[in-house]
Amino acid sequence: MRICYYRSYQAIYKIISTFLPWRYPSLLEGEGSLDELPAIIKDKQVDCLLIVTDQGIISAGLLYPFVEQVKSLSIDVCIYDKTVPNPTIQNIEEALELYHSNRCIGIVAFGGGSSIDCAKGVAARVARPDKRISEMRGQLKVKKKTPLLFAVPTTSGTGSEATLAAVISHTETQEKYAVNDPVLIPDYAVLDPLLTIKLPAHITAATGMDALTHAVEAYIGRSNTEETKQCSLQSVNLIFNHLPTAYSDGLNKESRKSMQKASYLAGVAFTRAYVGYVHAIAHTLSAFYGVPHGQANAIILPHVLEYYGSSVYKPLAELAEAAEICASEESDKEKAVKFIRSIKELNAAMNIPDKVSDIKEEDIPLMVERAHKEANPLYPVPKILLKDDLTRLYHLIKE
Repeated sequence: MRICYYRSYQAIYKIISTFLPWRYPSLLEGEGSLDELPAIIKDKQVDCLLIVTDQGIISAGLLYPFVEQVKSLSIDVCIYDKTVPNPTIQNIEEALELYHSNRCIGIVAFGGGSSIDCAKGVAARVARPDKRISEMRGQLKVKKKTPLLFAVPTTSGTGSEATLAAVISHTETQEKYAVNDPVLIPDYAVLDPLLTIKLPAHITAATGMDALTHAVEAYIGRSNTEETKQCSLQSVNLIFNHLPTAYSDGLNKESRKSMQKASYLAGVAFTRAYVGYVHAIAHTLSAFYGVPHGQANAIILPHVLEYYGSSVYKPLAELAEAAEICASEESDKEKAVKFIRSIKELNAAMNIPDKVSDIKEEDIPLMVERAHKEANPLYPVPKILLKDDLTRLYHLIKE
C-alpha cells in the first residue's frame, strides 16, 4: 500500500509540476563574463547590494575586483562572508539582518553551493517575513516575489545557480532539508571559468561528482522529461571527458569551462526531475558528521545504483553510451555494470574514499528515519526502497 501511495503522489506531483512557473536564469558565460555583471546590476536599478559569500572566497581574493567594479557604478555594497559549508539558519538570519539594515534591494551569491543556498534563504525570508525558514521547508512554501538574485558559482558541482532549491542545515536538530520553490531560481547566473582556476583538487573532485550524481539521479528517475534527459546526457558526457583533467590540471581552462557547463546542465535536469536516495542519505551524513555533500554523494552513488539492480540497467546503459565507455554490442546489463565500475574508478583516481569512517552504529536508525522521510513519497526513484533497504545501504558505506 505504501508503495502505491508513493507512486500515486509522484505521478500527481509530476502533473502539477507542468503548471509551475519554471524559468531559467539568464546566463553570462565564458572567460571574463563576470565583468559583464556590474552593468546589468546597474541597469536593473539596484542601488544597494548584499553579497553573500564565505571566508574562503575572501581569502582567495576572488571577490574584491568585482566589488570595486560594482562600487565604481555608484552601487552600495554590503558583504556577508560568514557562510559555512552546509549553510545554517543562523547564517541566513545574520545575512538577512545585513540586508535590511543596509536597505538592500538585490542579492549576489558569490561562491559555492553553500553561498548560493544561503542567499536563496535570505531571498525567501525577504519575500516571506511572516515565515521562518523551517516553515518554508518542503514544496512551494515561498510563493511570493523575491529580490533580484544573481548567482556567481565558484565551484562546478551543485548546479544551485539553476535550481529551485535552497538546502539548509539546522544545527540544533542535526537536520538538513530543502526549501523548494521556483521563485528561488536565480535571475542571472555567471559561468566564468576563471573563477574556478584556483579550485583545489579535492574540491574539484567532490563537486564534480556532485554534478554527476545530479545528472544520474535525474536521468534514472521517473519524472524526467525529454529536456531533462538531454541535459543529463550532455552533463555526463562532459564530466567523463573533462573532470579527470580538471582534477589533475586545474589550470586547464577548457576543462574548467566544460565542468561549469556540466554542473549547470545537471542543475537544470534535477530541479525538474528531482534526485533520489543518494541525496537523501548524503544529507544525513552532512548533517550528522559534516561530510562534504559532494564527497558523500560520490561514495554513496555506486552503492545505490548497484542496489537498484535490473531496474536501472537500461538508463545506466544509455548513460554509459553518453560517457563513451562501452561498446555498442554490449548488453544493457554489461553497459550498466561498466558505468558503475567507471564511477568507482573515477572516485579512486581522485582519492575519494569508498566508505564513510564517521558513521556510528547508534546513529543509523535516526538517519534511516530522516532519509526515508526525505525521499518518500517525493523522489520519483526507479525503485522504492523502504527502511530496511536504507539500513542495509548505511551498513554498506560504513567503514
